[in-house]
Amino acid sequence: MMHPCLTCGACCTQYRVAFHWMESDAFTEGGVPSALTEPLDAHRLCMRGTYSEPVRCAALDAEIGVRSRCSIHPNRPSACREVDASWEYGQASAQCDKARIAHGLAPLTLADWRWRDDAANDDDDHPDDSGNSPNTPTLPPIAA
Repeated sequence: MMHPCLTCGACCTQYRVAFHWMESDAFTEGGVPSALTEPLDAHRLCMRGTYSEPVRCAALDAEIGVRSRCSIHPNRPSACREVDASWEYGQASAQCDKARIAHGLAPLTLADWRWRDDAANDDDDHPDDSGNSPNTPTLPPIAA
C-alpha cells in the first residue's frame, strides 16, 4: 500500500492555487518555480493551470485516480501544503472529499490509512507519508 495521494491527484484539478509572490523562487531560494506561475493580483501568484477552467495544475503529473505526483513537491506553495487528505490526521477534509467526488472517486476513510500501522510493524520496507521509499533521502523543509 502507499499514500492515497499517490493514486489520486484530484485536488490539483479542482482549486485555484494562489500564494504570496514571495514564495516564488524568483524571490526565495528553493521556492515555487516561477516558470510554473502566473500573476493573480498585485500580491499573489497562482500556479499555471489553476486560474481558469478547466483547472489542472501545471506541476501535476497524473492520471487522476490511478497515479499522481507533484513534479515540484518539495517546492510546492503553502496553499498546497495546507490541504490534507481526508483522515490523514484524524479528521475528514472537505476539500479532499469534494475533489475526489468530482472525479467519481470515493472519499477516503480511516481504513485508507491502515497501511501505516502495518508498515510500523514491518521491517520498514514501505514508503513514508510522502511516498518515499525507505532508501530515498528526505529533503529538508523549505524555509519560510
